[in-house]
Amino acid sequence: MATPVFELKNLDYYFDNKKVLDNINIKINPGEFLAIVGPNGAGKSTLLKVILGLLPIQKGKIFVDGKDYKGKQSLLKISYVSQKALSFKAGFPASVKEVVLSGLTKRKRLGQWFNKRDDEKVRAVLTRLNISHLIDKNIAELSGGQQQRILIARALISNPSVLILDEPTNGIDAKHVNEFYDTLDKLKAEGVTIILVTHDIGVVADTATEVACLNKHIHFHGTTEDFKSLDEVQISKIYGHPIQFVDHQHDRECCTND
Repeated sequence: MATPVFELKNLDYYFDNKKVLDNINIKINPGEFLAIVGPNGAGKSTLLKVILGLLPIQKGKIFVDGKDYKGKQSLLKISYVSQKALSFKAGFPASVKEVVLSGLTKRKRLGQWFNKRDDEKVRAVLTRLNISHLIDKNIAELSGGQQQRILIARALISNPSVLILDEPTNGIDAKHVNEFYDTLDKLKAEGVTIILVTHDIGVVADTATEVACLNKHIHFHGTTEDFKSLDEVQISKIYGHPIQFVDHQHDRECCTND
């Protein structure tokens, strides 16, 4: 059996003496696409930040690729697209090429410049995502969906084994949300391990391989098929208020009062 990419054991986290994560136990295996869903304030973004080492481990353990992880340095190539990534305003002075190249910065030594090989990597990753025609565009002139695919390209240019995304479809219209998930489908097929935090229950049920329902602690963790067998009453208990599902382009879409 393959060693899990991440294994979380008995993980707790507190803000101002208030417990926001309670006894989290979860395994994420290589090539898995895990969607973490739950209501606002459920601790989803906090969990990602602890996994990434952006917040300290207060109680419990995290194992990365089978090794005890202290939160100081990742043992894997991990790329992260944060919740506030879509913030390019009109006039932002950067081309698509420059934004994607910036994903290589942490791999460069101090004072080392980008070269022709780096340019080739930009073209290769944009081609991989079917957006090579945007290379010379100003990032601020693109649609939200296009910007998000550029940010995924930026995350992928360093050839990570794990891609972590926090609410990546906020502010994107339905058409571009579908294109975005098509991109994740392609990455999943290529074997990239994906961890996605989202409110969009209906879409992840068709895209992810595993789903974890988080509301302070893990209420459910299993395959998407098992998740889709849950009824609205069961999921409403997790969310703490009524949840309704409506037909959409995907099997079902979540409509909440959030």
